[in-house]
Amino acid sequence: QVQLVESGGGLVQAGGSLRISCAASGRTVSMTTMGWFRQAPGKEREFVTAITWSAGNTRYADSVKGRFTISRDSAANTVYLQMNSLKPEDTAVYYCATGSTIFSRGLRGVDYWGQGTQVTVSS
Repeated sequence: QVQLVESGGGLVQAGGSLRISCAASGRTVSMTTMGWFRQAPGKEREFVTAITWSAGNTRYADSVKGRFTISRDSAANTVYLQMNSLKPEDTAVYYCATGSTIFSRGLRGVDYWGQGTQVTVSS
């Protein structure tokens, strides 16, 4: 079992920045890829970005490329999402996740989810 706890969400104005974090505990040795997904009201949960734990390879959804940056601190078992140039359409609950096939399967590749953190971008 892996436990994931997100933090750092909040309210920010359009054009602003926010960094959210996800701390992992439990069987972290089994983690190979960590990712961020988001779900806006009335919409399906969608992939945002992911990073491989060992090599640090990354992947981003087209909607966030150039604005969001994922990073990890292996010693702290923590992954971060730096969000810049935020837009109202970025408003969603952001979920941290881990799974060995997130890169290839997205949502279906997730083995464990965090509880989510709300990010609200005002216009």
